[in-house]
Amino acid sequence: MKSLRMPLAIFFLLHSAVICASFFAPYPPESQNRQFPFAPPTTLHWRDQAGHFHLRPFVYGIRSNTDGETYSEDPSAEYPIKFFLSERRPNRSSLHLFAVQEPGHLFLLGTDEFGRDLFSRILYGGRVSIAAGLLAMIIALSFGTLLGSLAGIFGGALDSTIMRLAELGLALSWIYLLLAVRAFLPLRTPPLETCLLVAGLLGLTGWARPARLIRGLVLSAKERGFVMTARGFGARNSYIFRRHLLPQLLPLILTQAVVLIPQFIMAEVALSFLGLGATEPLASWGNLLSDLQKYHVIASYWWMLTPVLVLVLFSFSYLLLLNSLQRRVQSVAV
Repeated sequence: MKSLRMPLAIFFLLHSAVICASFFAPYPPESQNRQFPFAPPTTLHWRDQAGHFHLRPFVYGIRSNTDGETYSEDPSAEYPIKFFLSERRPNRSSLHLFAVQEPGHLFLLGTDEFGRDLFSRILYGGRVSIAAGLLAMIIALSFGTLLGSLAGIFGGALDSTIMRLAELGLALSWIYLLLAVRAFLPLRTPPLETCLLVAGLLGLTGWARPARLIRGLVLSAKERGFVMTARGFGARNSYIFRRHLLPQLLPLILTQAVVLIPQFIMAEVALSFLGLGATEPLASWGNLLSDLQKYHVIASYWWMLTPVLVLVLFSFSYLLLLNSLQRRVQSVAV
Protein backbone atom coordinates (compact mmCIF):
# COMPACT_ATOMS: atom_id res chain seq x y z
CA MET A 1 0.00 0.00 0.00
CA LYS A 2 2.93 2.32 0.64
CA SER A 3 3.86 2.22 -3.06
CA LEU A 4 0.46 3.74 -3.88
CA ARG A 5 0.64 6.67 -1.49
CA MET A 6 2.83 9.00 -3.52
CA PRO A 7 1.12 8.36 -6.92
CA LEU A 8 -2.31 8.75 -5.31
CA ALA A 9 -1.23 11.96 -3.57
CA ILE A 10 0.05 13.48 -6.84
CA PHE A 11 -3.05 12.27 -8.68
CA PHE A 12 -5.51 13.75 -6.19
CA LEU A 13 -3.62 17.03 -5.78
CA LEU A 14 -3.67 17.68 -9.52
CA HIS A 15 -7.32 16.71 -9.92
CA SER A 16 -8.37 18.62 -6.81
CA ALA A 17 -6.94 21.80 -8.33
CA VAL A 18 -9.09 21.22 -11.43
CA ILE A 19 -12.25 20.19 -9.58
CA CYS A 20 -11.99 23.20 -7.25
CA ALA A 21 -11.04 25.56 -10.10
CA SER A 22 -13.34 28.32 -8.82
CA PHE A 23 -11.31 28.36 -5.59
CA PHE A 24 -7.79 28.07 -6.99
CA ALA A 25 -8.31 30.27 -10.06
CA PRO A 26 -8.07 34.03 -9.39
CA TYR A 27 -10.50 34.87 -12.24
CA PRO A 28 -13.54 33.36 -13.96
CA PRO A 29 -12.66 31.70 -17.29
CA GLU A 30 -14.68 34.20 -19.33
CA SER A 31 -13.25 37.32 -17.62
CA GLN A 32 -11.56 39.52 -20.24
CA ASN A 33 -9.05 42.35 -19.97
CA ARG A 34 -9.02 43.67 -23.52
CA GLN A 35 -6.36 46.24 -22.66
CA PHE A 36 -3.88 43.42 -21.88
CA PRO A 37 -3.87 40.95 -24.82
CA PHE A 38 -0.99 38.48 -24.66
CA ALA A 39 0.34 39.97 -21.43
CA PRO A 40 3.32 38.00 -20.07
CA PRO A 41 3.22 36.19 -16.72
CA THR A 42 3.10 38.55 -13.77
CA THR A 43 6.24 38.69 -11.62
CA LEU A 44 5.80 38.27 -7.86
CA HIS A 45 7.87 40.61 -5.71
CA TRP A 46 9.03 40.50 -2.10
CA ARG A 47 11.15 43.66 -2.17
CA ASP A 48 10.00 47.05 -3.40
CA GLN A 49 12.00 49.65 -5.33
CA ALA A 50 13.40 51.06 -2.09
CA GLY A 51 14.73 47.64 -1.09
CA HIS A 52 12.21 47.11 1.72
CA PHE A 53 11.21 43.49 2.31
CA HIS A 54 7.48 42.65 2.39
CA LEU A 55 6.13 39.67 4.31
CA ARG A 56 3.24 39.48 1.85
CA PRO A 57 4.17 39.09 -1.86
CA PHE A 58 2.89 41.78 -4.17
CA VAL A 59 2.71 42.67 -7.85
CA TYR A 60 3.20 45.95 -9.64
CA GLY A 61 0.73 47.52 -12.00
CA ILE A 62 0.91 46.75 -15.72
CA ARG A 63 1.23 49.34 -18.43
CA SER A 64 1.43 48.99 -22.18
CA ASN A 65 4.57 50.22 -23.92
CA THR A 66 4.55 52.62 -26.86
CA ASP A 67 4.77 49.77 -29.39
CA GLY A 68 1.39 48.50 -28.18
CA GLU A 69 2.64 44.89 -28.10
CA THR A 70 4.85 44.70 -25.02
CA TYR A 71 4.27 45.57 -21.38
CA SER A 72 6.27 46.83 -18.44
CA GLU A 73 5.72 47.11 -14.71
CA ASP A 74 4.51 50.30 -13.07
CA PRO A 75 6.46 50.58 -9.77
CA SER A 76 4.22 53.41 -8.57
CA ALA A 77 1.33 50.97 -8.06
CA GLU A 78 1.74 48.04 -5.66
CA TYR A 79 -0.97 45.42 -5.16
CA PRO A 80 -0.44 42.90 -2.35
CA ILE A 81 -1.65 39.36 -2.94
CA LYS A 82 -4.56 38.59 -0.65
CA PHE A 83 -5.53 35.09 0.38
CA PHE A 84 -9.09 33.77 0.73
CA LEU A 85 -10.44 36.80 -1.05
CA SER A 86 -14.20 36.85 -1.54
CA GLU A 87 -15.50 38.08 -4.88
CA ARG A 88 -19.04 39.17 -5.62
CA ARG A 89 -20.30 39.38 -9.19
CA PRO A 90 -23.82 39.56 -10.65
CA ASN A 91 -25.59 36.26 -9.91
CA ARG A 92 -22.39 34.78 -8.48
CA SER A 93 -20.12 35.02 -5.47
CA SER A 94 -16.95 33.01 -4.97
CA LEU A 95 -13.97 32.59 -2.69
CA HIS A 96 -10.48 32.58 -4.21
CA LEU A 97 -7.38 31.13 -2.61
CA PHE A 98 -5.34 34.12 -3.81
CA ALA A 99 -6.00 37.23 -5.87
CA VAL A 100 -5.33 40.96 -5.97
CA GLN A 101 -7.92 43.65 -5.70
CA GLU A 102 -8.69 45.80 -8.72
CA PRO A 103 -7.29 47.73 -10.46
CA GLY A 104 -4.40 45.30 -9.94
CA HIS A 105 -3.97 42.22 -12.10
CA LEU A 106 -2.45 38.84 -11.34
CA PHE A 107 -1.67 36.81 -14.46
CA LEU A 108 0.44 33.89 -13.22
CA LEU A 109 0.75 32.35 -16.69
CA GLY A 110 0.02 35.42 -18.79
CA THR A 111 -3.07 36.11 -20.90
CA ASP A 112 -4.44 35.10 -24.30
CA GLU A 113 -5.43 37.35 -27.20
CA PHE A 114 -8.57 38.51 -25.35
CA GLY A 115 -6.72 39.28 -22.13
CA ARG A 116 -8.12 36.24 -20.32
CA ASP A 117 -6.01 34.79 -17.51
CA LEU A 118 -4.41 31.62 -18.87
CA PHE A 119 -3.88 30.04 -15.44
CA SER A 120 -7.58 30.31 -14.62
CA ARG A 121 -8.61 28.99 -18.02
CA ILE A 122 -6.28 26.00 -17.70
CA LEU A 123 -7.94 25.02 -14.41
CA TYR A 124 -11.46 25.50 -15.73
CA GLY A 125 -10.57 23.87 -19.05
CA GLY A 126 -9.30 20.83 -17.18
CA ARG A 127 -12.83 20.28 -15.88
CA VAL A 128 -14.16 19.91 -19.43
CA SER A 129 -11.32 17.76 -20.79
CA ILE A 130 -11.16 15.43 -17.79
CA ALA A 131 -14.96 15.14 -17.62
CA ALA A 132 -15.03 14.25 -21.33
CA GLY A 133 -12.32 11.62 -20.80
CA LEU A 134 -14.12 10.21 -17.76
CA LEU A 135 -17.48 10.01 -19.56
CA ALA A 136 -15.89 8.34 -22.60
CA MET A 137 -14.10 5.86 -20.32
CA ILE A 138 -17.34 4.91 -18.52
CA ILE A 139 -19.12 4.32 -21.83
CA ALA A 140 -16.23 2.36 -23.34
CA LEU A 141 -15.71 0.17 -20.27
CA SER A 142 -19.44 -0.44 -19.82
CA PHE A 143 -19.85 -1.67 -23.39
CA GLY A 144 -16.49 -3.46 -23.32
CA THR A 145 -17.29 -5.30 -20.08
CA LEU A 146 -20.78 -6.26 -21.23
CA LEU A 147 -19.84 -7.46 -24.71
CA GLY A 148 -16.56 -9.06 -23.66
CA SER A 149 -18.28 -10.97 -20.85
CA LEU A 150 -21.08 -12.17 -23.14
CA ALA A 151 -18.56 -13.32 -25.72
CA GLY A 152 -16.48 -15.17 -23.14
CA ILE A 153 -19.39 -16.81 -21.29
CA PHE A 154 -21.55 -17.95 -24.20
CA GLY A 155 -18.96 -18.36 -26.97
CA GLY A 156 -20.08 -19.74 -30.31
CA ALA A 157 -21.71 -17.47 -32.86
CA LEU A 158 -22.17 -14.66 -30.33
CA ASP A 159 -18.45 -14.70 -29.55
CA SER A 160 -17.51 -14.66 -33.23
CA THR A 161 -19.90 -11.79 -34.01
CA ILE A 162 -18.70 -9.61 -31.12
CA MET A 163 -15.04 -10.24 -31.87
CA ARG A 164 -15.49 -9.45 -35.58
CA LEU A 165 -17.15 -6.16 -34.60
CA ALA A 166 -14.27 -5.45 -32.21
CA GLU A 167 -11.73 -6.10 -34.95
CA LEU A 168 -13.65 -3.79 -37.26
CA GLY A 169 -13.67 -1.10 -34.56
CA LEU A 170 -9.91 -1.44 -34.09
CA ALA A 171 -9.28 -1.30 -37.84
CA LEU A 172 -11.37 1.81 -38.53
CA SER A 173 -10.11 5.25 -37.54
CA TRP A 174 -12.45 7.03 -35.11
CA ILE A 175 -11.35 10.43 -36.37
CA TYR A 176 -13.19 9.91 -39.65
CA LEU A 177 -16.39 8.94 -37.84
CA LEU A 178 -16.19 12.05 -35.69
CA LEU A 179 -15.53 14.23 -38.72
CA ALA A 180 -18.58 12.78 -40.44
CA VAL A 181 -20.83 13.23 -37.40
CA ARG A 182 -19.62 16.78 -36.83
CA ALA A 183 -20.34 17.60 -40.46
CA PHE A 184 -24.02 16.72 -39.93
CA LEU A 185 -24.34 18.85 -36.78
CA PRO A 186 -25.66 22.42 -37.03
CA LEU A 187 -22.93 25.04 -36.89
CA ARG A 188 -24.57 26.66 -33.87
CA THR A 189 -24.67 23.55 -31.71
CA PRO A 190 -24.05 24.65 -28.08
CA PRO A 191 -20.45 23.97 -27.00
CA LEU A 192 -21.47 21.79 -24.05
CA GLU A 193 -23.71 19.59 -26.20
CA THR A 194 -20.94 19.23 -28.77
CA CYS A 195 -18.47 18.22 -26.06
CA LEU A 196 -20.89 15.62 -24.63
CA LEU A 197 -21.54 14.21 -28.09
CA VAL A 198 -17.82 13.92 -28.79
CA ALA A 199 -17.26 12.17 -25.44
CA GLY A 200 -20.10 9.74 -26.20
CA LEU A 201 -18.70 8.94 -29.64
CA LEU A 202 -15.22 8.42 -28.22
CA GLY A 203 -16.68 5.95 -25.72
CA LEU A 204 -18.68 4.11 -28.37
CA THR A 205 -15.62 3.75 -30.59
CA GLY A 206 -13.29 2.76 -27.73
CA TRP A 207 -14.98 -0.38 -26.39
CA ALA A 208 -13.19 -2.88 -28.65
CA ARG A 209 -9.85 -3.22 -26.88
CA PRO A 210 -11.32 -3.59 -23.34
CA ALA A 211 -13.84 -6.11 -24.71
CA ARG A 212 -11.08 -8.31 -26.15
CA LEU A 213 -9.10 -8.22 -22.89
CA ILE A 214 -12.14 -9.00 -20.76
CA ARG A 215 -13.27 -11.78 -23.09
CA GLY A 216 -9.85 -13.44 -22.78
CA LEU A 217 -9.91 -13.24 -19.00
CA VAL A 218 -13.45 -14.63 -18.84
CA LEU A 219 -12.46 -17.56 -21.07
CA SER A 220 -9.60 -18.32 -18.70
CA ALA A 221 -11.55 -17.83 -15.47
CA LYS A 222 -14.62 -19.89 -16.41
CA GLU A 223 -12.46 -23.01 -16.78
CA ARG A 224 -11.19 -22.85 -13.21
CA GLY A 225 -12.21 -25.47 -10.69
CA PHE A 226 -14.44 -23.35 -8.46
CA VAL A 227 -16.39 -22.07 -11.48
CA MET A 228 -16.84 -25.59 -12.87
CA THR A 229 -17.98 -26.75 -9.43
CA ALA A 230 -20.56 -23.95 -9.19
CA ARG A 231 -21.81 -24.81 -12.67
CA GLY A 232 -22.06 -28.48 -11.65
CA PHE A 233 -24.33 -27.51 -8.75
CA GLY A 234 -26.66 -25.80 -11.24
CA ALA A 235 -25.59 -22.20 -10.76
CA ARG A 236 -26.80 -19.84 -13.45
CA ASN A 237 -24.51 -17.79 -15.65
CA SER A 238 -25.65 -14.57 -13.94
CA TYR A 239 -24.73 -15.98 -10.51
CA ILE A 240 -21.37 -17.30 -11.75
CA PHE A 241 -20.54 -13.97 -13.33
CA ARG A 242 -21.54 -11.94 -10.25
CA ARG A 243 -19.91 -14.14 -7.61
CA HIS A 244 -16.89 -15.67 -9.38
CA LEU A 245 -16.02 -13.90 -12.64
CA LEU A 246 -16.59 -10.25 -11.77
CA PRO A 247 -14.11 -10.27 -8.83
CA GLN A 248 -11.52 -11.63 -11.27
CA LEU A 249 -12.31 -8.85 -13.74
CA LEU A 250 -12.18 -5.90 -11.33
CA PRO A 251 -8.36 -5.44 -11.36
CA LEU A 252 -8.39 -5.49 -15.17
CA ILE A 253 -11.32 -3.05 -15.32
CA LEU A 254 -9.58 -0.68 -12.89
CA THR A 255 -6.35 -0.83 -14.85
CA GLN A 256 -8.17 -0.22 -18.13
CA ALA A 257 -9.92 2.79 -16.58
CA VAL A 258 -6.56 4.36 -15.69
CA VAL A 259 -5.28 3.61 -19.20
CA LEU A 260 -8.33 4.88 -21.09
CA ILE A 261 -8.95 8.19 -19.31
CA PRO A 262 -5.71 9.91 -20.47
CA GLN A 263 -6.19 8.44 -23.96
CA PHE A 264 -9.67 9.92 -24.21
CA ILE A 265 -8.47 13.22 -22.73
CA MET A 266 -5.84 13.45 -25.45
CA ALA A 267 -8.48 12.55 -28.06
CA GLU A 268 -10.75 15.34 -26.81
CA VAL A 269 -7.83 17.76 -26.82
CA ALA A 270 -6.96 16.83 -30.40
CA LEU A 271 -10.56 17.26 -31.57
CA SER A 272 -11.01 20.57 -29.77
CA PHE A 273 -7.70 21.74 -31.21
CA LEU A 274 -9.13 21.03 -34.67
CA GLY A 275 -12.40 22.77 -33.81
CA LEU A 276 -14.48 19.56 -33.60
CA GLY A 277 -14.87 19.39 -29.82
CA ALA A 278 -15.46 22.03 -27.17
CA THR A 279 -15.61 25.50 -28.70
CA GLU A 280 -15.57 29.04 -27.36
CA PRO A 281 -16.61 30.37 -24.96
CA LEU A 282 -16.33 26.99 -23.18
CA ALA A 283 -12.73 26.48 -22.06
CA SER A 284 -11.00 23.15 -22.61
CA TRP A 285 -7.37 22.19 -22.93
CA GLY A 286 -7.90 21.57 -26.63
CA ASN A 287 -9.23 24.99 -27.59
CA LEU A 288 -6.64 26.63 -25.33
CA LEU A 289 -4.05 25.12 -27.64
CA SER A 290 -5.86 26.21 -30.80
CA ASP A 291 -4.00 29.55 -30.72
CA LEU A 292 -0.81 27.61 -31.37
CA GLN A 293 -1.96 27.12 -34.96
CA LYS A 294 -0.75 30.68 -35.51
CA TYR A 295 2.99 30.91 -36.00
CA HIS A 296 3.37 34.37 -34.47
CA VAL A 297 1.81 33.08 -31.21
CA ILE A 298 4.37 30.28 -30.90
CA ALA A 299 7.23 32.59 -31.84
CA SER A 300 6.35 35.53 -29.59
CA TYR A 301 4.29 34.28 -26.63
CA TRP A 302 5.95 31.26 -25.06
CA TRP A 303 3.49 31.11 -22.14
CA MET A 304 0.75 29.97 -24.54
CA LEU A 305 2.53 26.58 -24.53
CA THR A 306 1.86 25.99 -20.83
CA PRO A 307 -1.30 23.89 -21.49
CA VAL A 308 1.02 21.37 -23.18
CA LEU A 309 3.07 21.10 -20.00
CA VAL A 310 -0.12 20.63 -17.98
CA LEU A 311 -1.19 17.80 -20.29
CA VAL A 312 2.20 16.12 -19.88
CA LEU A 313 1.99 16.49 -16.09
CA PHE A 314 -1.50 14.96 -15.90
CA SER A 315 -0.54 12.14 -18.29
CA PHE A 316 2.50 11.41 -16.12
CA SER A 317 0.28 11.22 -13.02
CA TYR A 318 -1.89 8.58 -14.72
CA LEU A 319 1.19 6.65 -15.85
CA LEU A 320 2.61 6.74 -12.32
CA LEU A 321 -0.69 5.54 -10.88
CA LEU A 322 -0.94 2.78 -13.48
CA ASN A 323 2.54 1.46 -12.72
CA SER A 324 1.77 1.42 -9.00
CA LEU A 325 -1.53 -0.39 -9.55
CA GLN A 326 0.13 -3.01 -11.73
CA ARG A 327 2.79 -3.64 -9.08
CA ARG A 328 0.09 -3.90 -6.45
CA VAL A 329 -1.91 -6.42 -8.50
CA GLN A 330 1.22 -8.49 -9.19
CA SER A 331 2.17 -8.54 -5.52
CA VAL A 332 -1.35 -9.71 -4.55
CA ALA A 333 -1.30 -12.38 -7.26
CA VAL A 334 2.02 -13.71 -5.99
